[in-house]
Amino acid sequence: MLTQSDAKHIFNQLRTGLVPERGLDAFAVGVDKPRDELRRQLELVQEGNGSIKFLRGGYGCGKTFIARLAIAEAQAKNFVTSFVVVSDNDLRFHRFEEVYRKVVSELSTLTCPRGALGDILDRWIGRIEDGLIERGSDANAADFDQQVRGKVKEELATLTGGKAPADFVRVIQTIFDLKQQGELADAASLVSWLSGSENIAASVKRRADIKGDIGSADALAYLRGILAIAKAAKYNGMLIVIDEAETILRMRTDSRHKSLNGIRQISDASGDYPGLLWIFTGTPDFFDNRKGVAGLAPLHDRIRFLEDGKFASLRQPQLQLKPFDAARLKAVALRLRELYPMPNRQRVLTRVSDGFIDRLVAKVSEGFRGDVGVVPRQFLRELVHVMDLVDENDDYIPDDAYGFAMDKFTATMSPEEVSAVAGRSMAAQPGGAASDDDDEAFVPTEQVW
Repeated sequence: MLTQSDAKHIFNQLRTGLVPERGLDAFAVGVDKPRDELRRQLELVQEGNGSIKFLRGGYGCGKTFIARLAIAEAQAKNFVTSFVVVSDNDLRFHRFEEVYRKVVSELSTLTCPRGALGDILDRWIGRIEDGLIERGSDANAADFDQQVRGKVKEELATLTGGKAPADFVRVIQTIFDLKQQGELADAASLVSWLSGSENIAASVKRRADIKGDIGSADALAYLRGILAIAKAAKYNGMLIVIDEAETILRMRTDSRHKSLNGIRQISDASGDYPGLLWIFTGTPDFFDNRKGVAGLAPLHDRIRFLEDGKFASLRQPQLQLKPFDAARLKAVALRLRELYPMPNRQRVLTRVSDGFIDRLVAKVSEGFRGDVGVVPRQFLRELVHVMDLVDENDDYIPDDAYGFAMDKFTATMSPEEVSAVAGRSMAAQPGGAASDDDDEAFVPTEQVW
């Protein structure tokens, strides 16, 4: 059941052209098949497997929407989640400490929407304390905290097969000690260090007998430890979404190649992390261009997209998302009209008529020569604007006042969307990926996962 708060969140996000983080199920139209495949993936990892999936689709087809929907469904199934958006030169996948920091800082659960690592640790240590008490330990005994510290070390060794770094164990034990002593600020600082922060005072680090920061060589061993803790805290698994992977195409050649090799290493090792599902989203250009996945044969061979005429299996590594068409655009518009949460909702239902929505969809289809796949963001933004005008003005009648000019949509299009409409690859645009002549032969280097 959609709450009023979630409905307001949906429309507030759509007004700014953003994908809502909550309430997506209320207007998810035409995505049943990809949702079913992602549910299958969640079931696989909940059963103890590790997996990776790549969402493939052009601008505007709903990759971020589906990824956000997967996050919501995973949390409803008691998963820990992390949603990471790749920004220019902000996330180099061969620098695993950067991947780790982004992932862990965005950890979220159904009850803790941001920065959930501390909450996960508390939940796990609480279970350890309860287990000791059930086995006869006295919570008021002088050595009870020491028993908990010992059990923390013992469980981490068991959960990670002895692969948890010594610093990882010691930091968690120190976080527990500091909380028991009421030194919450230093405990929170160590949680931040464990989340990958590089701005922790040396005096705080000394309390846990650690030096420096989490490095690339250890980062994913730390991630393995956090995954193990989440499962021991009775979460059913972890979902990590890496959104807009095509941003890699705009990196310098050396960073781009190394980042692609980092993704290849993540893909190769994904099965070794039971309970963890990775989802990467990217455009066809990212997967098929030789500056992208197609330029790194070991990765391309593993996740190659296969089609048989008009048919493509949803279960292959790349899950293809279909672009919007006029019928789906209208169906979403009708659903949103029903959800409109503002005071004069009935007036909106009456004046933003089926006929008006039909005309709006037809105008967009005409203006983009029937190809509406890249414009749903602008379309929905404009639709919400019209509903707001009706809600705020008792004399505003869209059928009479609205001007069906295409510049209402093109004026707010992103460079990627403009490029997609024009049928050109962003990789060929100024500021896009490096030119062909700098694509020297690339020999990937191995790095320990």
